[in-house]
Amino acid sequence: MRRSSDFGAAVRRGRRAGSRTVVVHVLPSDASSQAPVVVGFVVSKGVGGAVVRNRTKRRLRAVIRPLLPRLAPGTRVVVRAQPGAALAATPALDRDVTRALERAGALRAVEQP
Repeated sequence: MRRSSDFGAAVRRGRRAGSRTVVVHVLPSDASSQAPVVVGFVVSKGVGGAVVRNRTKRRLRAVIRPLLPRLAPGTRVVVRAQPGAALAATPALDRDVTRALERAGALRAVEQP
């Protein structure tokens, strides 16, 4: 996600779920959509300086990457970091993102081959 309008649509019309370290906004697509999943990150100055914000974004990207196959095609997700995200251990960040996406109803069950 790069445009402000994309972020705004997901935040205004999407479902929201939060935790101590992140808040996720999920805007599901219509049932016929075959568009890719789009994820955007919001890491404000409240999280820390530029180095801390960029590190936090990299960690969030790494946490959400394995979850992408479990999201429905065309879904838009905004992950907003809370100040606690900068100091959280990666497993805790992973757990918080996964739980928030589950509470927002975005994650599907993993299909076994």
